[in-house]
Amino acid sequence: MSNDTELLSRMLCVLDISLSPKQSDDFQKYYSELFAWNKKFNLTRILDYSDVQALHFFDSLTIVRALNSELLKNGQFLDIGSGAGFPGIPLKIMYPGIKLTLIEATKKKATFLNHIVQTLGLELVNVYSERSEILAHDPSLRSNFDVVLARGVAPLRTLVELTVPFCKVGGLVVVHKGRDAKGEILDASNAIQRLGSKILECIPTNIEQGTPSKCLVVIGKDEPTDGAYPRRVGIPRKRPL
Repeated sequence: MSNDTELLSRMLCVLDISLSPKQSDDFQKYYSELFAWNKKFNLTRILDYSDVQALHFFDSLTIVRALNSELLKNGQFLDIGSGAGFPGIPLKIMYPGIKLTLIEATKKKATFLNHIVQTLGLELVNVYSERSEILAHDPSLRSNFDVVLARGVAPLRTLVELTVPFCKVGGLVVVHKGRDAKGEILDASNAIQRLGSKILECIPTNIEQGTPSKCLVVIGKDEPTDGAYPRRVGIPRKRPL
């Protein structure tokens, strides 16, 4: 198992990001803990170090293409369905001034998130192990975030109901999507409008020709979301808007 971040450093050049020695060390520690904990329970099917650097760390950090420098300095971020910490933890390693909240309903994964936050000494990070349908009605979380992130959680038509209620008016929802992003946007158009938001742009994140198409779907919130949303647990997936 290699213990350097040379591949990640090279890839980050396209984002005009460079790793400090501490950040490089943090990513190495992150990978080591991910690899060790994955033996206890499934956090990810991607375990090769090069693949983790490319498909988890770098892919998470492509979010910077949708964000301005002020948000990356001290913005309030929420990562929904964080799993093993992607994209929130890589973003926090690179931009330690942001305030980060992670939501992960699976208890074991949430335990890992708390562990990695403590291991890396990350400050201004909160972890919630609860369903987003419930937490979105908590007054301390609802309409509280500058940027809401999600990666690989659900189809966009479902995902907007789980993300937009957490976002401030004037804030952004940024989600990773694959080759069918345009189709998902079309399917989700009614839900996006009903939740008081609109599509701002779809930003390609591929760095090599021939790789599967990936993009960031960026949604802007224009109006407060009706208090009826999100609906009770499971309904956004069973009966998307």
